[in-house]
This record gives sequence, C-alpha cells and structure tokens, in this order.
Amino acid sequence: MQKDKCSHLWEMINVASGLIVMKKCFHCGKVSTCFTFHDRPPLEPCHEERHFWNFMESDPSFHFDLKCSKCGELVKLGELVGLMMCTGCDETCEVCVLKQELEPGGVRVCIACGGRPIDERKQLPEEKFGVLEEYLEQRCRTLKSKIKVVPHDMVRNMGRCYAEVVKDVEMLFAAAPVVE
Repeated sequence: MQKDKCSHLWEMINVASGLIVMKKCFHCGKVSTCFTFHDRPPLEPCHEERHFWNFMESDPSFHFDLKCSKCGELVKLGELVGLMMCTGCDETCEVCVLKQELEPGGVRVCIACGGRPIDERKQLPEEKFGVLEEYLEQRCRTLKSKIKVVPHDMVRNMGRCYAEVVKDVEMLFAAAPVVE
C-alpha cells in the first residue's frame, strides 16, 4: 500500500458470503478460527501439523476487500476472518471495559477477528487494520452512527466470547441506540 496524497474514499468490493468456523484441538486445547467461502461447515475432524482440529461452531458472515474510488488502491483483507460486535459478556475483558466506556455516547465496539491461534496464523497488518478503521469511520460519519474497531487479541478469552458475528453489511452499519 503506497502512501500518496489521495484522501481515500474506500468502498467494499469482492463481497462474498461464507462462514466463520471455530475448531478446537483436542490435543493442545487451542482454538482455531478461519473464514470459509462455503455455506456448509467442515464437520469432519482434520489434522494440521501438530493439531487435531474438531469442529466447534460456525456462523454465517461475509468477506470483503476495500478499494479507493479516487485512486484505485486495492487493500485485500485476506487475514480478516470476520467482524463481531461486542455484547459485553465478560466484565474482565478489555473489549467489554471499552464498550462500557463508549456505550453512553452511542458507540458500538466492533472486533476485527483474525485467524487463531494468533501465534500460528498470519494476522491483519497494522496498515490494513488502519484502512479498515478508516473505511468504517467514513461509513459511520455518513450514516450518523459510531463504531470503534479493536483487534481480536484484546478479547480475554475468544473461546468464551459471546460477541455477535456481523452477518451482513446492513448489520454492520445499523445505528446503535444512545444510552441515557
């Protein structure tokens, strides 16, 4: 991604539906997350290096890339597994604490989920995370809603997180009610 003088106007492209899939290794206990472009979850166990993954759950979601409509710059978000809205399920979680701080102003907290295990999967680089934030902020300004995007490594325990998976674009930009 080149840094130029363009004041980017990002748009979603290559939008495709699929599933966020969670698996757990019965050998080491780690949780794996990935996005699949299929509408059926992979239910059969699989072996990958030292892991023996068993299907846990899946949620419908979507995948996309971003492109600047002014300069044509393309940002592929292949490392992004999905987006989730924090529901405040764990008061000891950094994301939940942030949600409680921002909620009175009508700001929703969105978790940008990457592949897990974090130490074994390629993660969304900082510059791509910045573009994703810029896009969501840009969209929210025009829709008069607010979203704060956080990386998934802020989630205390992803295996026990009850954040709501963003299933489609409309759900992502629905305005949150202001808490008074």
